[in-house]
Amino acid sequence: MKVLICYFSATGNTGQIAQAINDRLGQLGAEVELKNVTALEARQEPVSLATYDAVIFGSPIHSMRSPRLFREWLATLEGNGKRCATFFTYGGFQIHPAPFDTRRRLQERGFVVVASATFPGAHTYNLAGWQSMQGRPDQQDLDLAAEYAQKLYPRLSGQDQAVLTELDPGPYTQEQLDEFESFRFKMGAMLPNRQGAECQMCLLCQEQCPSGAMDAETGVADPAKCIVCLQCVKDCPDEALKVGDMTPFFQFKMDKDKETPESLRQKRGTLYF
Repeated sequence: MKVLICYFSATGNTGQIAQAINDRLGQLGAEVELKNVTALEARQEPVSLATYDAVIFGSPIHSMRSPRLFREWLATLEGNGKRCATFFTYGGFQIHPAPFDTRRRLQERGFVVVASATFPGAHTYNLAGWQSMQGRPDQQDLDLAAEYAQKLYPRLSGQDQAVLTELDPGPYTQEQLDEFESFRFKMGAMLPNRQGAECQMCLLCQEQCPSGAMDAETGVADPAKCIVCLQCVKDCPDEALKVGDMTPFFQFKMDKDKETPESLRQKRGTLYF
């Protein structure tokens, strides 16, 4: 069985889970290829799925859905009845309807979705002062990813003809989800900015930016394009790029979602079959 794992991973969490799934499927005898579609250029490349028996799609959860850029990329694919699965990483808070929403989008493109999974990962906003899911995914999360691959193999290969049916659609309309997402984009304090700091002009921030928002020369992200993934902040070798302090908003989020540091630490991933 030949499997393609396509994943979007700005800060590395989803990439770690993708690698764990890749390793276990390989141990089971599958021929697996990893495709990182985080970079703008990677998503602009033509994708042919004809030579693969199955596909796995992975992404973080931004505002309760997969990132807009990833959703737009999925809309360019042709499933043609191919079996697929999904997985997501999240920073400790709301998960749904990301699995449900992505399954719907894949079904509209002609894919047959057979399973899904969610795994904790360090929250993107930890780069702005939050302390959510630090050190995640950890070894238990990676072990669960391997277990997911183990259980997934029969469904991807068609030995098990079952498909994924029960998923939480969440309480929000698409219009409400769009509004939540737009709020993320409008938070000016979160936009990466070099703020006059010196750097070696390696251009990494500009070359790797998923949305093409970062201008290395000015050191400022274009607010019309930036999706606040903070990959540039995480990967800047000079630590020159900064974002505003979001620490006060962290406690507000904890209270709103009725979470505590201990409840976040106790969270584990979930497999959906």
